[in-house]
Amino acid sequence: MLLLLYILNFIGISYSFNGERSNENRSFPRATNGEQFPWDKLRLPDWIIPVHYDLLVHPNLSTSVFTGFLKTEVTVRLETNFIVLHSKHLEITRALIEEKNPKIQGDLKQLKILEYPTHEQVAFLSADPLLVDKKYFLSVNYIANLSDVFYGLYKSTYKTKDGQTRLLVSTHFEPTSARMAFPCFDEPSFKANYTIKIRREEQHVALSNMPKVKTRKLGNNLVEDHFAETVKMSTYLVAFIVSDFQSISGTTSSGIKVSVYVNPEKLNQAHYALEAAIKILEFYEQYFGIYYPLPKQDLVAVPDFQSGAMENWGLTTYRETSLLYDPETSSASDKLWITMVIGHELAHQWFGNLVTMEWWNDIWLNEGFARYMEFISVDATYPELQVNDYLLDTCFTAMRRDSMNSSRPISSKAENPTQIKEMFDTVSYDKGACILHMLRNFLTDEVFQNGIIHYLKKHSYRNAKNNDLWNSLANTCSEEDFASAKYCYTKNQASKNIHNYYVREHFDVTEIMNTWTLQKGLPLITVEQNEKRIKIKQERFLEGILPDDPLWTSMQTDFLWQVPLTYITSHSKSIGRHLMKNQSDTIELEEDVNWVKLNVDMNGYYIVHYEGNGWNNIIKLLNQNYTIFSYKDRANLIHNAFQLVSAGRLSLDRALDLTQYLQHETSNIVLLKGLGYLEGIYHMVERRNISDVTKSLKQYLLQYFKPVIDRQTWSDEGSVSDRMLRSNLLQLAYDLQYPPCLQKANELFGKWMGFGGKLNNIPSDVMKTVYSAGSETPTGWNFLLERYKVSMSGAEQTKINSALASCKDDANLARLLELGMEGNVIKTQDLPSVIYRVSMNPAGQLLAWNFVKKNWSKLLEKFSLGSFSMRTIILGATSPFSSKQELEEVKLFFASKQEISQLRAPQIALENIEKNIKWLERNLDILRKWILENLQ
Repeated sequence: MLLLLYILNFIGISYSFNGERSNENRSFPRATNGEQFPWDKLRLPDWIIPVHYDLLVHPNLSTSVFTGFLKTEVTVRLETNFIVLHSKHLEITRALIEEKNPKIQGDLKQLKILEYPTHEQVAFLSADPLLVDKKYFLSVNYIANLSDVFYGLYKSTYKTKDGQTRLLVSTHFEPTSARMAFPCFDEPSFKANYTIKIRREEQHVALSNMPKVKTRKLGNNLVEDHFAETVKMSTYLVAFIVSDFQSISGTTSSGIKVSVYVNPEKLNQAHYALEAAIKILEFYEQYFGIYYPLPKQDLVAVPDFQSGAMENWGLTTYRETSLLYDPETSSASDKLWITMVIGHELAHQWFGNLVTMEWWNDIWLNEGFARYMEFISVDATYPELQVNDYLLDTCFTAMRRDSMNSSRPISSKAENPTQIKEMFDTVSYDKGACILHMLRNFLTDEVFQNGIIHYLKKHSYRNAKNNDLWNSLANTCSEEDFASAKYCYTKNQASKNIHNYYVREHFDVTEIMNTWTLQKGLPLITVEQNEKRIKIKQERFLEGILPDDPLWTSMQTDFLWQVPLTYITSHSKSIGRHLMKNQSDTIELEEDVNWVKLNVDMNGYYIVHYEGNGWNNIIKLLNQNYTIFSYKDRANLIHNAFQLVSAGRLSLDRALDLTQYLQHETSNIVLLKGLGYLEGIYHMVERRNISDVTKSLKQYLLQYFKPVIDRQTWSDEGSVSDRMLRSNLLQLAYDLQYPPCLQKANELFGKWMGFGGKLNNIPSDVMKTVYSAGSETPTGWNFLLERYKVSMSGAEQTKINSALASCKDDANLARLLELGMEGNVIKTQDLPSVIYRVSMNPAGQLLAWNFVKKNWSKLLEKFSLGSFSMRTIILGATSPFSSKQELEEVKLFFASKQEISQLRAPQIALENIEKNIKWLERNLDILRKWILENLQ
């Protein structure tokens, strides 16, 4: 049989490991040398399994070239004469193979090398068959250029205070770029162990996933660092860095050494990150019931970094603004962001690293969990940050994206690298987190925690799929404290928690959750309440597409969710629960009630519409005594109302009526949510230059919210939510040209500039507003740009960048865009945010769009298709548009760029513009009339 398989392989007829025979007539691709490449699929064959990589890499910072030697131990599961690995931009100079045999010295045999760049693959052909159940060593020598983009083994630079440029190299392999640093089985299910050696110059420091065990001197100022063998892990988690960074360190209660590495001149900004990392790492060990398996955890601030951070096992890497906290220039929101990012990456050490999704279609198992664990971990370790308040916005953001027809299921097909990169989006992160929150609320905290512990322990050092998670959450039975049924509950909880409900109604976790992960979108629950009977219906919620639209019916077909509903009523604050499985249903209450409110505390992922007098009753209640609803319920009601306006289910004047109680609102979170919608409407009409509505809405906002604006101090005092409210309110007041705000901002900027920017007398929470005021004069704009060049604080640079992009001078905005493209003063990593900020400026929206069109090819050289950066550029440059002329122009441009025809971002951009057009067509006259009626 083995001989037969070998002959079939040799003549081009292959068998996969599971016995599926390939098409005898299929055409195989041609390698770069014109010969037939032995493999025609994007995914690698599964009959060669990596066991261990022994990797030596020498990055030369002077020549921007690196050399590598790789010795990979593999196991053969099906007889073959070729091995296919991933390789991208690597020049492989030699490949040898030998059988692993402890008794006999191996016989090294040279392999033929074939390359197929289209699939980023390399094939090594053996003259002799590789036999089943045998182990072999594949040895490869190669050379390559250090990458100029943000993937693979890439160059980074930073400038010292005295203007010197320092070089370093860092890696970023997720999702498919380990193949740019060494030939490998670059798929998440091919887990293996790694032993890594790095050659460097003596003045540098090398870091990798594991601690260094020894250093060998090689002469000529070169040394070779040897690192301990890693645990079993996927290729995308491998990491190494060579730099001149310095560090500060601490130790967790379980003995894990935690270090923060950074540009030496920013070492004083690393202390908060170290404190947070230690606390959060200790929390996760306790919460997951599994000790962190490595002896160390390094956190590194990389000067050039495309995303926010990366969870490499034992060597997490961060954009500087996601790790470094400067007490003088970092605001309350900066501190919250840093803490949450650290919580996210350390959660990945379990979710993603210890247990990894089997394939990228389920990347949400990594990212959705890590996103949700941010909130759980930061709430436990830094309660003063009030992080759970911001879970509301996370879910609101997810719903806005998910309410569009261009959305996708959480678990979606992704095969090539571009499709895989696109999976790292709002749906995977934010929607993933929100459905987990809904499930946790449904199952109770204890059952949820026990389920994920079961999941992590069962699949440690292995890969998992959607159903593995649901099975673990459904089967939490263990030891004596749990019942023996399939869906379990603790005996001592049965009388007091939701599991009483489970006993009454059958449910299936997998069945429920498949409706949330395998279909796109979210449900709209329509409520009709009559005394003690609540009639409910569900349909797919769509923004911008109304029931009278010809496409509406087809977009509703085959959508059905199993919705864990919660509700309170006028007669009971006890939370009622009901699992809705059908298109329509009825909830029978025990007594007549005056009102009902669904989705208690926004713990569910659905929109609610109250038919009949439902919304009128809610508006009346809010005006009479808004505290009858929790602050989360009030934020949820505001969000629902404005979403229903976009869906054509609620008149805009009713949603605006609902906001009028806000003058009495005491919750900062709710106030910000209401203001956010009003501010968004203001900026939409401002950008369309609808001058009469812009003017009257500005008057209304200043008239209505003047008391709360006037209460704000220009300081950093108060709780985190107090400080974030202050930042947002004063920025809004500045945007609305409120004279007292303009006067104070200009006064603070003048004093600061008078001292040459050397005296940090501007409170960090109002720094962005003060800088925005300063940017309006040529002198102030240029002064801020010079300050940007020398600032050692990423937090301050971000605020300056935002201020520079807010000015009204076309020439300065154009200059800012060009500086971002050059990548010297403003780093390339920040170019997408520059384009976005200029686009949001009414004076810069056409400038930004024309810049993107003109520089499209250059942008693709800097950022890969499907990346977060390209999504930011595409969506940022088009999101302000709201006219049919702009829509047609964007359509024509996208149609002319064949390379983006399959991307989701252009589809989202076009749907956004269409939604803006329809919103204005339906609501502009209503808005104009309502404002005039409510101006005093």
